[in-house]
Amino acid sequence: MNRRRNLAISAAAAVLAGVLIYCIHELQLRQIELQETVQVVVPVRFIPAGERLSADALGLKTITKASFMPGMVTDLHAVTGMETAVPLGRDEPVLDWKLDRFRLLPRRGESTFQIPKSYILSVSNGLRAGDKALVYASGEGIESGRLFPEPVTVAAVKTSANLEIDDPQHTGLVSRASGDYEQLYLSRRDANGVIDAVNLNLTEEQWLRIDNLCRSGEAKLVIAYVPDSHESAAADAGKAEAEVEVS
Repeated sequence: MNRRRNLAISAAAAVLAGVLIYCIHELQLRQIELQETVQVVVPVRFIPAGERLSADALGLKTITKASFMPGMVTDLHAVTGMETAVPLGRDEPVLDWKLDRFRLLPRRGESTFQIPKSYILSVSNGLRAGDKALVYASGEGIESGRLFPEPVTVAAVKTSANLEIDDPQHTGLVSRASGDYEQLYLSRRDANGVIDAVNLNLTEEQWLRIDNLCRSGEAKLVIAYVPDSHESAAADAGKAEAEVEVS
C-alpha cells in the first residue's frame, strides 16, 4: 500500500515538475520576444498635412516588438515621396494610413485642367481639394443639365493669392483622415479666402466638351460639391440620432 502511494506521489511530482519546467520555458521565450526589437520609420521633425516626404525628413527608430503595431512602416525608401494625409509628430512611428502617394494626381487617361473663370457660373463654397464634384452646364439657348454622368475629382481649389482653400485651424484633410466628419462639415464652412481658381482632373474628351461648350460664352459651368459615402453615412447617423432625441 505504501509502495503504491509512493509511486503515485512520485508520478504526481514528476508531472508537476514537467508543468513547471514548461511554464518557465514559455516565460523565458516570452521574455526574449519582448526584448527583441524592430526599426520603424519616424519623422525627424514635425511634418504638416499635405507635405511630400523627403528622405532627409525621415529616420529610423528602434522599438520593441511588443510595441510594434500593424500599419507601422519599416521601409524608409518605400514612403519617400509620399504625401502626408495628417500631420506627423517628431519621432512618431509612421502609419501607412496616414500617407498617400498620388492623392490628387490625375488617373491614367486624365489630366489636370484649370477651369477658366470665364467658363464658370458658380462654384460650391464648400468645395475642397480631394473632393468629388458634379459639373452642370447652364446658359441661354441650351438645355441645362449634367455634363458628365460621374463626378470628377477636384485637384485644387485656390484663392487669388494661389493659396489652397481650407480652414487653417482644422483642415478638412485632417478631419477626413481622423474620421471626424462633424469637424469636416464645420471646416467646410470656414475658409482662408474666396475661391478664385478650380482645377479638375478630366479626360481629354471631358475637357474638349467643356471648352467647345463654354468658349463662346453662351454656356457656363456650375460646379457642385458631392459628399463621399462616409460623409453621407455620418450625416444620416446624425439625423437619426436627432430624430431619436426629439421623439
